[in-house]
Amino acid sequence: MTHREQVAPDRRLGVLDELSDEQLMLRFAQGDPRAFDALIGRHYQPVFNFLVRNTGNTATAEELLQDVFMRVMSGAKKYEKRAKFTTWLYTIAKNIVIDHARKQKFRRHKSLDAPIGSDDERSLGDLVQDDHPSVMADRRFTDEQFKQRLDVAMGGMNEDQRMVFVLREFQQLSFQEIAQIVVTSENTVKSRMRYALEFLRNALRDFSDEAALCSF
Repeated sequence: MTHREQVAPDRRLGVLDELSDEQLMLRFAQGDPRAFDALIGRHYQPVFNFLVRNTGNTATAEELLQDVFMRVMSGAKKYEKRAKFTTWLYTIAKNIVIDHARKQKFRRHKSLDAPIGSDDERSLGDLVQDDHPSVMADRRFTDEQFKQRLDVAMGGMNEDQRMVFVLREFQQLSFQEIAQIVVTSENTVKSRMRYALEFLRNALRDFSDEAALCSF
């Protein structure tokens, strides 16, 4: 059974489609299950894509997707409209990815001692700004060969940097929101983004369409 079959949204939601994510979550917490259907309809595909890009495995992403929405469901009563719903949602997804990675490392190495990555607190100033044009907005990213090469390159990226890159370029979140999700400073997020872009420049240097790298 695919993730689409498992969490297929009910499209007959009427007025609920007009509510914000935060309003839907509060409504679900008050006992309206249709509000949760509406949230799934909006977010299950983006969250699934986020999981695929951070795990590199579709079957794993399908499994983790269920965990994400189960945690959203179980946490409904504690949800407070103090931050964007997407910040809360991707914080849950990020934690599930980290938990999965730790379990995989434990199975392979019988140890959780290996560091995930190191923070770089240098301020990047104008090097990376919120108005930086999205890499994914470039039409060349419709090139299937390039996307395949990108996926392979991302598999070798530092986990912290990959997380930031995916949240920024695929999920289109601001650096401020990403900082809240990964629980670090905005400067650190920008630093990880810069290192991710530099890594991809090097990893894709020999790609035949060199112009495709100009956005990095």
